[in-house]
Amino acid sequence: MVTVNMDGLLTTEQAAERLGIKVESVYTFARRLDGFPKPIRIGRTLLWTEQELDAWRTAHPARHRGST
Repeated sequence: MVTVNMDGLLTTEQAAERLGIKVESVYTFARRLDGFPKPIRIGRTLLWTEQELDAWRTAHPARHRGST
């Protein structure tokens, strides 16, 4: 039996929640944005490193839509 340590890894849904974006945006960012963290693939599952996502978010703060 093979066991995998999943500490520090997030599912796509968890990554989207952590970044404050939609799940679809996580996939789009991974394909189109230079510097966006690339996922780790385990079977058919994509996992994202918490540390890399946090570093990316720090370098790219969320935009907040204000009322004008």
